[in-house]
Formats: sequence, C-alpha cells, structure tokens
Amino acid sequence: MEKIGAFLNLIRPSFVQTGSLCWRAGPEGPEVLLVKTLRRGHWIIPKGWPMARKTLAEAAAIEAWEEAGVIGTVAAEPIGAFTYTKIKKSGLPVQCRPQVYLLAVAQTEDVYPESGKRIRKWFALSEASQAVQNTGLKTLLASPHLGKALTPAK
Repeated sequence: MEKIGAFLNLIRPSFVQTGSLCWRAGPEGPEVLLVKTLRRGHWIIPKGWPMARKTLAEAAAIEAWEEAGVIGTVAAEPIGAFTYTKIKKSGLPVQCRPQVYLLAVAQTEDVYPESGKRIRKWFALSEASQAVQNTGLKTLLASPHLGKALTPAK
C-alpha cells in the first residue's frame, strides 16, 4: 500500500481529512484510544472527511464521537498529520492526509453511532506506536513532542 501511496502522490495531491488523537491520563502515564478499521482491522485513530460549516478540529471531535464514543476537549491546532491510502468502495485508491488534533477525553460512552462496527482500545502511549501499522501515524505516536504535549507540567 505504501508503494501505491507514493505513486499516487506523484500524480495528484492527497485529500485532506481530519483525525482525533484521543487521550487521557492513565495510572502509568498518558493513554491513547485507537479504533480498528472497518475493512482490514488495523488499529488507527478516529478520522474522517471535513464537514460543512465545521472547522477541522470540530469535525475531528465529531469523528471521535461517531467512531470511538468519546467526548472531550479538542485542541484548536493540529499536532501533526500522516498519509495513508484509502481504497474507495469503487475500488479506486486515493491518498488521504488527516490533520491530527488532540482530544482530551472527558467522557466515554458504550453506545455511539459505530459501536456495533468498531473495536476500540486504550493503549499506553509507549505501546500505541507499536500497535498501528501506518508508518506516518507510528512516527507521530512515537514523537517526543507528543509525549511532552500529553504530560502535565510539574
């Protein structure tokens, strides 16, 4: 898929998407919430398309609710981005580049729009980058910058 993505980047720009890096303070440090993709069952963050009359940050928070059943405070600015190849229902591969927003989770619900379709799981920040397959998301999750952003000042 990465080779297909590299080729697609040569012929057309990536589509903008939005994503939520949902996090909470855990007993051993920051934890992040990952969800499984619908088709291939890979761990990923909640993400999706921009929404009319919503900022990308607002759309990221809505995606977090729809895909993971979490509500919280979303940051106004993205902390990074990653690229992946999405196979549309038509079979056409497209490059997507979600802008990633931190979402500090305040509430988790058991019933949410995709609760019957998605598996969600909390990971220690140190384990989250090992769980995902996407190289760009793996790099973002392993970034020392992210660890500092999720660790309260002492």
